[in-house]
Parts: sequence; C-alpha cells; structure tokens
Amino acid sequence: MMANRETYTYSIDENNHIMVDLDSKVFKPTGTSEALIESILKYITKPGKILDLGCGSGVVGLALNKGGKATTRLYASDVSNDAVVLLKKNALKNNIECEVREGSIYEPWSGEKFDYIVDDISGISQEIATISPWFKKTSCEAGVDGTSLVSEAITGAPLPLSQGGKFFFPVLSLSNVKKIITHAHSVFNNVEKIHSQTWTLPDDMKKHMHILEELKKKEYISYEEKFGLILWSTEIFVAYNPK
Repeated sequence: MMANRETYTYSIDENNHIMVDLDSKVFKPTGTSEALIESILKYITKPGKILDLGCGSGVVGLALNKGGKATTRLYASDVSNDAVVLLKKNALKNNIECEVREGSIYEPWSGEKFDYIVDDISGISQEIATISPWFKKTSCEAGVDGTSLVSEAITGAPLPLSQGGKFFFPVLSLSNVKKIITHAHSVFNNVEKIHSQTWTLPDDMKKHMHILEELKKKEYISYEEKFGLILWSTEIFVAYNPK
C-alpha cells in the first residue's frame, strides 16, 4: 500500500527553488526546517562539503546545495530507510547529485570528513511529541526532556568535521535548552546563536496543558504565555573549534 504523498516547495530566492515529495512515513519539513535553511544560507560565505544529518525528505540539504553552499555533491543520511529512498527521488527530481546512506547519527560516515554538518535531528520532549501534530506517523526518541538525540549528534560531531569545520544545530524550547547548550560548550570551544524565532503552540496541543505545565515545572521545557497565546521558540546555533 502506497503512503499518502504531497509536495513541498521552498523558495531560495526569486530565481531558485526546490520542490520535494513528502511521505507520511517520513518526518515533514517544519518552520524549524525553514529557519535552519535561512540562517545557514546567510551564515555560510565559503561553500564546502556538507552533510545533512537526519535528512528526512531532504529539504534542508537540497536547499543548501541549490543555494550554492556545497562544493560537491550533497551527503545525507537518516536512520529511516523510507527517508533514504525518498531523498534519492527528491535529489533526482531537483537535478542534484546526492550520496545518501542509511544509519544512525554518524555510523554511516566512518572515515569521512565534512566542512559543514547540519544536524536536522532537533528534539522535543517525547511526552510533547505524542500530543503534537509533528509526529503523527513518525517516532520521536529524544527522551523525556528532548535532549538525547541532539546531544548525541553534538558529542560525535568533532570527529567527522574537517579542521575548522562548522556544526549547525537547532534547539527547541520544547526541550531542555540549557542542558543542550551546556553540553555543546563542553564539546566545542565556540558556540554561537545565529537565529531565533518564536512560534504559537498549535491549538490542539492546548488541550494537554497539564502535560506542558508539569514538564515546565521540572525545567524540561520552557514557554511563555502572552496575550492568551502559548509561545515557544526555535534557536539555531553554530559550533566549531578554531583551526
């Protein structure tokens, strides 16, 4: 039985865009995906070899490649075979050369070096994931405070990075931001915030405020209540060690 499919278009500028097929079994692009693309397109001034880690449908890596930030083919990986298959199709659809491998975090890339690694594996509390619209048919295994996957990606990043290479990662306030950033500072000499964006909590999630309140009380997540709205945020960071 074929999975439900739809398409998603991201405009890089008035002359360039990518169009990707989506699959209900593969994590779909979100506002965080777009924030990641936009901030990295502005940040990278010298193109290099890029790894899209946890690529999903491939929209982040494909957009960076199309935007002229990759000097070689796009490299991408995901633990989901469905994602790997989908990205291969989307790369072909957008006429972008791409090497896609299946596996967890850096396991598929032993011995490889990259100038830029884009961590597309942002985490939120698993308890929030179960009530959110983002994980209806995909799993979230980021732990109760949403830190386990992104922390693992941070820990392993220095080895596959080339000298002076940059590691980009999003941090959502629906996870333990302080814990993630503290860990990043323990691994990298430099950790800089390059973008921040605020979102409104989806209405359906407001039915479960008792879950959010309990997680906030434990300092696993953070959010603001303002003008009757529940506001949370995405922050994009870059981490690196000097040459």
